[in-house]
Amino acid sequence: MALSRGERVFNVANILFFILLMALMIYPFWYMIMASFSDPDLTASGGLFLVPAGFSITAYQAVFQNVSILSGFKVTIITTVAGTLIGTFLSAGMAYAVSKKRLRGGKLFSLLILFTMLFSGGLVPSYLLVKMLGLIDSYGAFILPGAIGAWNIFVMISFFRGIPDELEEAAKIDGANDLTVFFRVVLPLSKPVLATVGLFIAVGYWNDFFSSVLYATEKDMWQLQMVLKDLISNTSQAISQAGISVAVQQQVNPFTVKMASILVSSAPILAVYPFLQKHFVKGALIGSVKG
Repeated sequence: MALSRGERVFNVANILFFILLMALMIYPFWYMIMASFSDPDLTASGGLFLVPAGFSITAYQAVFQNVSILSGFKVTIITTVAGTLIGTFLSAGMAYAVSKKRLRGGKLFSLLILFTMLFSGGLVPSYLLVKMLGLIDSYGAFILPGAIGAWNIFVMISFFRGIPDELEEAAKIDGANDLTVFFRVVLPLSKPVLATVGLFIAVGYWNDFFSSVLYATEKDMWQLQMVLKDLISNTSQAISQAGISVAVQQQVNPFTVKMASILVSSAPILAVYPFLQKHFVKGALIGSVKG
């Protein structure tokens, strides 16, 4: 069926609009990449960076010689990996239990979970609790307070309720208990929601810097985003205190170091996304039950 002139004009305008929107979203990241690889002396004048102004990896040398950046990476990677595994498992376990109508008090549990989504104890009680548990300057202070969230639980509850009861009944006829059903039947079918919630949790941990403000008194326990904040706020001083060689210090430009630091801190979590993207497509249960 041939399109009318108005429909063709609309399609062209629509395509151009989304190309422009895509360019506006991509350019800031492209700008960081080009500026970080630019010659430090040529970046002083500013301007657009569609291609590197000259070429230099001095900014990256400064970043990877920065002891604080390396320790920040260590703390953040450990926190993100451990927190994502713990958070996803706890969320899935609670969501599976609450999703079952046979659970006594299920509605009460749902209301309690919803209550935590709307209200919290506050900043001071949270800090006092972590301090009383002896978690200051430990990975537990970064992982445990944010390990489980109401939103993630409700997302999983909705997904689990869509799993056909016949699958669980068939497993129980074969002698499986609730734990076996959960680990052997439900979780393998839940890869889309596990990947989605896991990515949400991982991004939250990776971007977290406020926990370092509250619970880290030693600089060695700063998360990567806290190190990045310190570097951006006072680049020259941070570079001079970072254990970077004098030769590199004399060549770097604080601006290019900021761009390189932001890119380095963002790249790992961006690299994870393509591996999880395929699991976001729903429909994993199509054909699970026949007849």
